Amino acid sequence: MEYLLFIAYLLLFAWLSTRISFFKASGLTSPQIIIVFLLKVMAGIFYGWIGVYYGGLAQMQDTWSLHAESISEYRLLFENPKEYFTNLFRNPYREGMYKFFGSTDSYWNDVKANFIIKIFSLFNIFSQGFYYVNVIFYSFLTLFGGVALFRVMSDAFPTRKTEVMLFSFLIPSFLYWTSGLHKEGLIFTGISLITYSTYFALKKNRWTFRKVILFITGLLLLLFLRNFLIFLILPALAAWMLSHRFPRKSLEVFGITYLISGLLFFTAKLIHPRLDFPQSVVDKQQAFLLHKPGGSTIQVKKLEPHFFSFVRNAPQAFNNSALRPHPDDVKHILSLAAATEINILLLLFLIFFFLRLKLNPPRPFILFSIFFSVSVLLAIGFSVNNLGAIVRYRSVVFPLLFVPLLIYIDWKRIFQLLFNNIKNKNNI
Repeated sequence: MEYLLFIAYLLLFAWLSTRISFFKASGLTSPQIIIVFLLKVMAGIFYGWIGVYYGGLAQMQDTWSLHAESISEYRLLFENPKEYFTNLFRNPYREGMYKFFGSTDSYWNDVKANFIIKIFSLFNIFSQGFYYVNVIFYSFLTLFGGVALFRVMSDAFPTRKTEVMLFSFLIPSFLYWTSGLHKEGLIFTGISLITYSTYFALKKNRWTFRKVILFITGLLLLLFLRNFLIFLILPALAAWMLSHRFPRKSLEVFGITYLISGLLFFTAKLIHPRLDFPQSVVDKQQAFLLHKPGGSTIQVKKLEPHFFSFVRNAPQAFNNSALRPHPDDVKHILSLAAATEINILLLLFLIFFFLRLKLNPPRPFILFSIFFSVSVLLAIGFSVNNLGAIVRYRSVVFPLLFVPLLIYIDWKRIFQLLFNNIKNKNNI
């Protein structure tokens, strides 16, 4: 029965992906859309397979745990419908609503898993609880995020659409982590919807009802699935909108906006004790440090809730989140893949400095991509001490960070140099 459902839904959603107006307006052809969708399904299947055969070694049990809990939630729909439709909004803790960044006794900490479990339980209504059939539903749903960002990038780089298509969808860790049954696919979709609606609203100088709905949907996805991203994307959006009005001063606008944001981060507790953001980051790090050590746990310096501690820990935070796994961190197939990918991306970053094109994309958008992505990497590096989690968390910003960089590279010149080198060797 599972195989029949899988084939039927795969064909249905492959066809449906060519009929959705949002996808058709992207400029992608029907075969291209289907290929991207099928790649996501394949990556999601591989994600589930890794969770079965390498779950303990690679710390990949979460996907199957979430699936098992979604089965229980699905059954609850028929056994107690009232509980099913209300339990997501129930707060069992006395001050759970106030612990926005809390790791214990917090409604917001629990809702991250509860929300994704609720979504998977809806999939189970149609999939009869088969994991790999749910992958098809999830791949189709999160395809909206990929297409949204592709539409932004293809508009920002109109002469480089082939490169935009390849790099927007095929960065390996991004494809893998955002296609599996976990939170990353929907988190990236939230970021993409916010980026898409803001980009085209600024370009056309008006916010339509549709763009407002997409923007709010993106914010809600971040709120329920990884709420700290709300506080990282808002300064980036504010700077983007301001620099749109002063494009010649865009770098200065971003610098001033982030300077003010940094001051508020460290001083907001003077306004109200619950706004102690540095302490929230310290608490989050402590929560990770208290987790049972796993194969990818790394040593980190303990943060303290003051400015100088964050400054001292910033190099370590950036190294852990942006440059690792190092070769000596490799312990299994996933860490090998992650180490290989990050070293290739670093090599391409060096190539970018020597062989790049002179393009003129919207500068505020590029600055938004860089400032937001780097702030996410720092936040991850400050709080997370598990390389598996770091690689998964950072995957959602890789397209924003690396797609513009890869598009700037003069690939024709690189291939010409390689061809000439090979030709010269053959002539010797």
